[in-house]
Amino acid sequence: MGFFDRNRQEAAAKGYDTRRLPPGQYLTDRFPVLHVGDVPTYAPGEWNLTIFGLVNEPITLDLDQLKALPSVSLTFDIHCVTKWSKFDTTWTGVRVRDLFALAGAKPEATHVMEHAEFGYTTNVPLQDITTDEALVAYAYEGEEIDAEHGGPVRIVIPHLYFWKSAKWVRGLELRSSDAPGFWERNGYHMYADPFREQRFWND
Repeated sequence: MGFFDRNRQEAAAKGYDTRRLPPGQYLTDRFPVLHVGDVPTYAPGEWNLTIFGLVNEPITLDLDQLKALPSVSLTFDIHCVTKWSKFDTTWTGVRVRDLFALAGAKPEATHVMEHAEFGYTTNVPLQDITTDEALVAYAYEGEEIDAEHGGPVRIVIPHLYFWKSAKWVRGLELRSSDAPGFWERNGYHMYADPFREQRFWND
């Protein structure tokens, strides 16, 4: 029996519904740290987030302003393209769609480019980043998000591979067309559904 089959059996023995585990994934209790480049640091008050592009009024929020908005705490599974999955993670933040409503998203917007530190970008359809579960998150398991996991603020879109949930997010650009981000230009899938194993261009 291979590693993945054994891991799936172990998950079932713990009482998990293994249908929650996408094909080609293994369940872990850890939260592996995977990123390219340095981990950014911020002076107090330095971080902010801008909503721009196809909006009526671009807005920029600092961390205190973001935290002052209506927030939710949600629990869901996350899945990394490097094949690990973690069940029942709890995140707190503001729904992305609420921020887009504040900025006045224009009807011609169909896609969003997430902009993060060091020029990192990743693309996502508008309908996927405006679900009930899609967050601009500033807390994980009731605590501030560790810097190596994307703090102070990251995107969380749990139904897509986790590279679509940009760490250290600084901007959300509403667009009328799709375009590849950093990893998408380098061989990764444009959409990234873990249950269809959409890891790479031809998947």
